[in-house]
Amino acid sequence: MDALSTLFYALVFPGFLFLASLALLFQYVDRKVVARVQGRIGPPLLQPLADFVKLLGKEVISPEGSDSRVLSAAPLVALAAVFAAFLLMPVLGPSPLGFTGDLPVALYLLTLPTVIMLVVGFASKSAYTSLGGARAVTLLFIYEVPFYLALLAPAIAAGSWSMGAIVEWQSANGLLVLSQPLALAVALVGLQAKLERAPFDIAEAETELIAGPWTELTGRRLAVMRLSFDAALVAGCVLVALLFLGGGALPGDPHPYWLVAVAVVLLKAFLVALVLIVVRAAFGRLRVDQFSSFGWRVLAPAAVLQVFVVLVTVGGGWP
Repeated sequence: MDALSTLFYALVFPGFLFLASLALLFQYVDRKVVARVQGRIGPPLLQPLADFVKLLGKEVISPEGSDSRVLSAAPLVALAAVFAAFLLMPVLGPSPLGFTGDLPVALYLLTLPTVIMLVVGFASKSAYTSLGGARAVTLLFIYEVPFYLALLAPAIAAGSWSMGAIVEWQSANGLLVLSQPLALAVALVGLQAKLERAPFDIAEAETELIAGPWTELTGRRLAVMRLSFDAALVAGCVLVALLFLGGGALPGDPHPYWLVAVAVVLLKAFLVALVLIVVRAAFGRLRVDQFSSFGWRVLAPAAVLQVFVVLVTVGGGWP
């Protein structure tokens, strides 16, 4: 791939503009489905875009004593991390930027927005944001281990840390959701917690912390940070679709036309997102101790059990 094609891939399709558009679309679907579940009409299609543009024009307010440079840079770093992770994913087939071991790198990049929330909390010098940021990182240590273990299972089955190789393996051996449903369930719960969505929106806790680490984000800072988490929702759902649902492959056609492959990946990602949206609408927020107990007593053992089963079956000659 030449330099111009790489630049188009990174900035337009399936890069920045494509993912930003999907992020706003998924935000619309999220708000619309939750509204319908709660008996409301919900926003019009272009409302997320209007909100983003409106926030870009709002005044940026820095609390007294805060580090304004860090507060301005943090949302950009979070957004860049999510977009970099998405570029590694084989949405059109093997990514030109992908490599052996790109799965751990993508997981690391998707972790950065949560770490950034801790940085925002302490840089703002606000009690609400500091406590919210501390909660976000506390939760990180609860869900990240089972989440990583759940995504380790497909890598072990395929014998590769490459997302493209895992997708190719499923084309020849069947979808991993059929043999690893427990890992998929743990991955979905971990993804919901990673995105700080109900019932795991403990870091925000509106009734206790106003908006947690988001409290002092205003104007374009809030717009970019919200976009980064919306983009993380898309990237996380695409990642699950690739690792467990076979990516863009179709039954009997492991390598469809690229446009069909993109549509299939997005459809599968949308179905994953729909599960997360329904969960957000159906459950109330957990306490920190409740989620800690659930994470270490249920999620982690379930993920370890799935990895153990995969190791045994692979060692026994499976598939």
